[in-house]
Amino acid sequence: MKAIAIIPARMNSTRFPGKPMAKIHGIPMIGHCYYRTQLCSDLIKTYVATCDKEIYDYIKSIGGDVIMTLDTHERATDRTAEAMIKVERQLGFKVDIVVMVQGDEPMVTPEMISESIAPFFSDNDINVVNLMAKIETFDEFEDPNEVKVVVDKFDNAVYYSREPIPSCKKYTKDISKFKQVAIIPFKRDYLLKFNNTPETYLEIIESIDMLRIIESGDKVKMVLTKEDTLSVDTKEELSRVEDKMNDDFLMKKYM
Repeated sequence: MKAIAIIPARMNSTRFPGKPMAKIHGIPMIGHCYYRTQLCSDLIKTYVATCDKEIYDYIKSIGGDVIMTLDTHERATDRTAEAMIKVERQLGFKVDIVVMVQGDEPMVTPEMISESIAPFFSDNDINVVNLMAKIETFDEFEDPNEVKVVVDKFDNAVYYSREPIPSCKKYTKDISKFKQVAIIPFKRDYLLKFNNTPETYLEIIESIDMLRIIESGDKVKMVLTKEDTLSVDTKEELSRVEDKMNDDFLMKKYM
């Protein structure tokens, strides 16, 4: 299978304006995402997709591949799909898998990308995969910036929420708690189908794209990663990530 990664990014983030260019150990966050993603040998190419000249110029300055997209996209998947079509025109062929890596996952590793792609090789019925990680602290469980997910016994997503799920109010034993990791590979045609499907009720309420798939009767295959990862939605989280990356071995490959 021919797989590419696309990292959608824009400066006009509601919760953290300018987030992609916020620096971690002297490198913009989008740079960490790009450098680390393109280290995955399962990808034929890695691209950043953006509507902002500042991001475009930065990726070009480090010798990266970047696609300029429309500034009207509301969803990362729309930006990713537009970039994918432009990339295919450049390459001269259609890709099989598009791995959408959100630009606020600066601790992404090549292993995480490979983990997310692996299910496509063993089950042809899978159209979309999403990584998840264990929630280790109660604060993280309560944090509305962290998207929580519950799964069935086959590791398909049952529901996503920014609220703490599953509920701990009536169950006193230990509960496995998982958070979404924003590394989401789609089969090419399914990404286009997804973007042509109208937004759904629960998706709008929770502000979580992946609920559109569940509400439409399709499945999201969840894959548990053991890699240590934190996403960035606030300046406080940026500081936490910088601390966690102090001894990061991957940075030595690109700094």
